Amino acid sequence: MSSEWDAETYDRVADPQFRWGAAVVDRLELEGNETVLDAGCGSGRVTELLARRLPRGRVVALDGSNAMLGTARRRLAPFGERIAFVHADLLDPLPLAEPVDAVLSTATFHWVPDHDALFANLAAVLRPGGRLVAQCGGAGNLANGVRALAELGAAPFTGKVFATPERTEERLRAAGFARAECWLHAEATPFESLEALETFLRTVVLRDHVRSMTDAETDAFAHAVATRLPRLELDYVRLNIDARRS
Repeated sequence: MSSEWDAETYDRVADPQFRWGAAVVDRLELEGNETVLDAGCGSGRVTELLARRLPRGRVVALDGSNAMLGTARRRLAPFGERIAFVHADLLDPLPLAEPVDAVLSTATFHWVPDHDALFANLAAVLRPGGRLVAQCGGAGNLANGVRALAELGAAPFTGKVFATPERTEERLRAAGFARAECWLHAEATPFESLEALETFLRTVVLRDHVRSMTDAETDAFAHAVATRLPRLELDYVRLNIDARRS
């Protein structure tokens, strides 16, 4: 999983991810004293919502990007020692000293190319009976972006996993989750202007495509993709995950 991000720009433009993440936090039932792993905390906007629901608990904010963790540390500083920050790749065994009571993740899992390893690593740090509540890109995600890339002769979203609910449930059970329920829902995401859409494409959707481009090449590529979309809109499809460790 490629690690570094333009964290400050992401923090500014990721309103869609924050909106989806808030709904996922609402799905996680909490008493308020648990320890919860935020697997892919990003800039910490969703992590802050989670921390507010744990007045007597703790959050382990984990991310593969040092830049994201730096932004998250600044945002979450008021929570003091109730937030622990971990720099780690979800493809590897996770360096947590003790098991957590629950795992939350939003807008992250599709960036991890091996979901069998991902779910095994999460199960290994989740206490028996602990819950995994997550959302990521699912089957059919960004179909209009895929078509635009094809028209440009550019690579598709190579390395991303936009999985089906059925395949995800199979993987979760194989990783040690006794109960797993997954489903898709559409999240058409409009933008107010072409400029806003292009900034979002550069920072998030086309991040891997533009990694080795100059600034001018990046701007031209994002513009070419944006103007090939039928509307100022991205047709996101979200894969929802609700599972419990056996």
